Amino acid sequence: MTNLVSARTAHHSTHGFAIADPAWRRRLRLRRALFAAAVFATVGGLGVWMAQVLSLHGWQPLEFLMLASYLITTPWVAVGLWNAVIGVLVLRLARDPVGAVTPAVRAVADDAPVTGKIAVIMPVYNEDTARVFSHLTVVSDSLEATGQADRFDIHLLSDSNDPATMAAEEAGFARWQASRTRPGQVFYRRRAVNDRRKVGNIKEFLDRCGDNYDAMVVLDADSVMTGKAIVRLVRVLEANPDAGIIQALSLGLPSKSGFARLFQFGMRHGMRVYATGQAWWQGDEGPYWGHNAVVRIAPFRAHCELKDIPKGRAFPGQIISHDQIEAAAMRQAGYGVWVVPEEGGSYEENPPTYFDFLKRDLRWCQGNTQYLGLIGMPGFRARPMGWFQIGHAILMYLSVPAWLAFIFAGFTQAALYTMGITDGAILGPLGSVSVDEGLWLFLTMMALVFAPKLVGVAGVLTSAERRRTYGGAGRLLLSTLAEIVFSIVLSPIIAVAVTLFLVRLVFGRRVGWGSQERDAHAVPLGMAVRGLWPQLLIGAGAAVGLALTLPSALPWAVPFFGSLLLSVAFVCLTADPGFGRWLTRHRIAAIPEELETPPELKPVLAPVHEAARRPGGRRVYAPAVGSGD
Repeated sequence: MTNLVSARTAHHSTHGFAIADPAWRRRLRLRRALFAAAVFATVGGLGVWMAQVLSLHGWQPLEFLMLASYLITTPWVAVGLWNAVIGVLVLRLARDPVGAVTPAVRAVADDAPVTGKIAVIMPVYNEDTARVFSHLTVVSDSLEATGQADRFDIHLLSDSNDPATMAAEEAGFARWQASRTRPGQVFYRRRAVNDRRKVGNIKEFLDRCGDNYDAMVVLDADSVMTGKAIVRLVRVLEANPDAGIIQALSLGLPSKSGFARLFQFGMRHGMRVYATGQAWWQGDEGPYWGHNAVVRIAPFRAHCELKDIPKGRAFPGQIISHDQIEAAAMRQAGYGVWVVPEEGGSYEENPPTYFDFLKRDLRWCQGNTQYLGLIGMPGFRARPMGWFQIGHAILMYLSVPAWLAFIFAGFTQAALYTMGITDGAILGPLGSVSVDEGLWLFLTMMALVFAPKLVGVAGVLTSAERRRTYGGAGRLLLSTLAEIVFSIVLSPIIAVAVTLFLVRLVFGRRVGWGSQERDAHAVPLGMAVRGLWPQLLIGAGAAVGLALTLPSALPWAVPFFGSLLLSVAFVCLTADPGFGRWLTRHRIAAIPEELETPPELKPVLAPVHEAARRPGGRRVYAPAVGSGD
């Protein structure tokens, strides 16, 4: 306990917010009770409603499967709904919305000097070096502008193993270091053996340099933070000795990729609302997303080293999705994990095409599903909120096959009923009351699914200043409509891919560790067909099967099988550079940073000359799920 106390107090103020304050803990318990009651009431109400619809003609085995699948999917939706509702209420009613949900920020003075020594670290693996140093230039130059740069060192931590990339990194760093105002405060290190991926990279840095620093700001290769945003997080950490991790929101950088533009436009509206509502009831036990955050080094080294999941348990081996486990361990050790739900100064790039997005999503799916192996694992402990974070991460992907099972079971049961093979069906005879009930239930569920985004859009529309940042109400509504169509088409395509991957995962298939394509690029037609043939086959089979057995259900199924049949065209269109340029020219799905670019981001958003790209040419990823590692 002596080491724990000394780690908390060294170099830090003792006047910050105390997470053990009894009044705060009571308020937080009340908030969590209210949130849990709202979620359980929503899940229970929707479950009872669905049971009534399904039981209209008596229960059949497929209807039990439908109800079970539905109950697996609704908690995720209900949590998102109430996070959004609470978030918009806080943003509208609280004088200080950030302070209301993250009281750790209240102890921070805007002019407080940074007193500790801070490392800004960026782990990379075979990345485009022009992009890496462009991002680090923003960090370095904007830190200099804060007047606090003497307290920060910048470390580029390479795990690259491609010879051309390694040469480009070394040459690029030499040039970049020579251009810095403080060349003695920037460092480059490349590991000879890149075991344990990013986790091993950071651990090696801490073993080598951790004693020299009080905290580290973690950046991903595709993320960038301004000096003002970094200093803000560090001030919050230093003002609160009980804080272990301070996490910033990561906004999408402006992109000319049609896929990335539409995806991050939808994320942008709901992000602050969702994060504010989440922080309201999670308090000092919030999530950690692994980057764009400041981490107190002493407790991180003492408590957050990840152990492998042993053989004999589900998905044994190295833990891939490390961030949530590190957050749970930090909180278990008595340190707070806070999210600061503010927009601005913290950014990341989103994948430019469906296949790039899928590669990242399947890696997250593998990592989150691996958490099942932690349940009951000797030596792993977490507080109840930590287990909630872990369970929520698992449910994020397990709800996907449950959703598909619900759809297929429903239409199969309806077809069997029409053919006279069973006595019950969710659709029932055409014109039955069950059709009306099912329709209203479907519309209600869709409204709940889109609630975080729609609530976020409503928040923008009610603010003249925020409407202006999006180019006006008309442009915002047009972009919102485009993004909703994009999401409706994308969801079934992703759902099929994730479900098939989960099946492969059970049989030992794994996603390999590779670098990511971050520049906009076209997807060849042949590559799209090879990668999407399961979606095409399932979509065609569903359409033909319903046309032959239950044509009255075709309108209900169009959003599902129609999206699958359009998958190749959708993927090629959203990746097409011409489509992205058209969206950019007409400012559709434009985010505020595109319409009014912050000065710090201009070097990042400037076109990268082809001659400055990483030697070896542009990478194009195959759509396969990976070769295993």
